[in-house]
Amino acid sequence: MTQSITPELRQWIIEQSTAGCLPESVLDAMVKAGWQAEVAERALEQTLRDHLQQIGAGRVVAPAPATSTVGARHAIGVAVPDLALAGSPRRVDAGDREVDVIVSMGQPRVVVLGGLLSDEECEALIAAARPRMARSLTVETTTGGEELNPNRTSNGMFFQRGESELIRRIEARIERLVQWPLENGEGLQVLNYQVGAEYKPHYDYFDPAEPGTPTILQRGGQRVGTVVIYLNEPVRGGGTTFPDVGLEVAPIRGNAVFFSYNRPHPSTLSLHGGAPVLEGEKWVATKWLREREFV
Repeated sequence: MTQSITPELRQWIIEQSTAGCLPESVLDAMVKAGWQAEVAERALEQTLRDHLQQIGAGRVVAPAPATSTVGARHAIGVAVPDLALAGSPRRVDAGDREVDVIVSMGQPRVVVLGGLLSDEECEALIAAARPRMARSLTVETTTGGEELNPNRTSNGMFFQRGESELIRRIEARIERLVQWPLENGEGLQVLNYQVGAEYKPHYDYFDPAEPGTPTILQRGGQRVGTVVIYLNEPVRGGGTTFPDVGLEVAPIRGNAVFFSYNRPHPSTLSLHGGAPVLEGEKWVATKWLREREFV
């Protein structure tokens, strides 16, 4: 029996993908529902390609149309935070101040911003964080808890969302800049790296294959964007690296780097790390953005 790709099937594929389902999961569901594998793959590829072309200037960071079924499986993504950079503006409005656009990349989506925080705000944030610093932990994806990770040799702490006037001011700027609800952000984290400390290349999203990921996602879904703000300037080293594209962002006080990843997959090229501090020390503030309200 010949199966045809109906408008209803196309609409269902778009609905599942928009809801955050991975293409592999959508394809598997179609086959289990009785669709022939070759028809399911063709429908998935054609529908996702057409849908990505129609997104246009929306908030989904859409890669080039896929040319194979494998490409289509990696092409779909969810809505992500992003800056309004149509027309290549020199500066963007952050509400209470204008912020310089220094670098803007499409794939991976990386934007380097100048002057997100003033020198005084950087100093105030360090002063507020210093008494609360402890050895940094990372999310333990096999259980959903936290663990010491030898790849991350820094000290850190988390502010509660909106816990002070300074924090609220910074969060409001980020919300306006990346066009993402304030409540979808995790609490601002401040990190301190001494000489030799680093954070080896990693992804900020949670690996769907890990057993602890469903527990983590209950608090607000996947991470879809990151803002790293530099609070001081180490003498040497300490940049933010993106190994897949050979990019290193220098840690300049008050500047920030924003990057997003519209699916939990290495094809986003969002692999990044904190290079070792070679002289001096490094202070940064990190804001992770989730799909939904973070609780």
